[in-house]
Amino acid sequence: MPLKLPETASTSPAFSATSPKYDTYAHIRGYSELLTAPLSEADQQLQSMPDASPAKWHLAHTTWFFETMILAEHLPEYRRFNEHFNYLYNSYYNGIGRQYPRHRRGCISRPSAAEVLEYRRYVDEHMRRLFDRGLTAEQAEMIELGLHHEQQHQELILTDIKHALFQNPMYPAYMPATKQTIMLADEAFRHGDSMADTGQVQNSTDKQNAASNGSSGDGLQFVNIDSGLYEIGYADEDFSFDNERPRHRVYVHAFQLANRLITNGEYLEFMRSGGYQNPAYWLSDGWTWLQASDQKHPMYWVERDGEWFEFTMYGLQTLRPDGVLVHVNLYEAHAFASWYGARLPTEAEWEVAAQSEISSRAFERSLQANRLHPPNWSECNRSDARIHQLMDSVWQWTAGAYSPYPGFQPFKGNAGEYNGKFMANQFVLRGASCVTPASHRRVTYRNFFYAHQRWQFTGLRLAR
Repeated sequence: MPLKLPETASTSPAFSATSPKYDTYAHIRGYSELLTAPLSEADQQLQSMPDASPAKWHLAHTTWFFETMILAEHLPEYRRFNEHFNYLYNSYYNGIGRQYPRHRRGCISRPSAAEVLEYRRYVDEHMRRLFDRGLTAEQAEMIELGLHHEQQHQELILTDIKHALFQNPMYPAYMPATKQTIMLADEAFRHGDSMADTGQVQNSTDKQNAASNGSSGDGLQFVNIDSGLYEIGYADEDFSFDNERPRHRVYVHAFQLANRLITNGEYLEFMRSGGYQNPAYWLSDGWTWLQASDQKHPMYWVERDGEWFEFTMYGLQTLRPDGVLVHVNLYEAHAFASWYGARLPTEAEWEVAAQSEISSRAFERSLQANRLHPPNWSECNRSDARIHQLMDSVWQWTAGAYSPYPGFQPFKGNAGEYNGKFMANQFVLRGASCVTPASHRRVTYRNFFYAHQRWQFTGLRLAR
């Protein structure tokens, strides 16, 4: 059956930093619970690795954020739902207090999933009271941050449960493949079914387009971008994270950016040519990671009797050659680029190129579509854009180390720990993925992860 949000969600307005509405708050909070609806109590308890968290923990932590950052500070009569939760569900805010060890979050069997939902109802009711009294500018800004924080965790709910389900050799689906429209996109409800993705997935028994020889369809093309002085970063009055600001000038040399993302078929060619065995393609740290982990293919690829399959949110599917390559880390992305005779773009190059496509209908569509797996290249409408798949498929690795922009100012107070303290030893990814909430996507968005991590929906686009 299609998943459905409450009827009020279809008319909730886009939120702004100056006047967030309770309907918007309730819509975004409800979407988190929609994502966990297909999960059993046991599913919600799973923690498959230290980097991931149980779905139940995500629901509680995002609630803790509103309780701690907003209600405890701005609603005088507020009393915490449970004092122990300040320890259990604090993620990394040292200024607030100690945190339960991240790698042991799967041990928090209680509160139960039902009690976590009760916690959410309690906090939401008190948030409604705060809304009803009228918000100050400071309160509105913190609520805005809390909503975007919730949207980040919505993506993490999906990526974390995907990793957990993959550990089961039965390869169970988060949601079965269906020909029906999957009501996943939060924005789709606001604009009608015409914007909702059909969510159609190739059945594993349908092999007419399967990867038997590794071909991938259309050849890769490169788009010329002129050298010049450009501006990057966020400058508008609406919300952005602190790491997206301030807008500033950068000089960019002339470069070329690939018109699309790398496909499974192209990556298969890299693998079959010995790409995982040739140290010439790999960064030193990447080669060390490769030898220690004994990896030979992207995460979630499974080979059976010489045929490749891919684990998706719909279960195990036949690998399509024109499918978007997903779940590779920076090391793998760099190695492929070296093998291809190209490189990864800098984050400035990526943003400059993306800005040139903002007016295209293809770009607008990429901001709207949500689904549980990236659309295949053959499904893309390529009529009015030079560069495709910017915001609707995978986060795209760049060569840029995660560091502050000139003049960077962190959020005030405890929220100052949100981004700035992680600006070391990580790399920036640009764009958005198929499971990024539609209203959470921006050209200036700077996602970041460690070079070895690949459980997010990450892929690559080449530059030269």
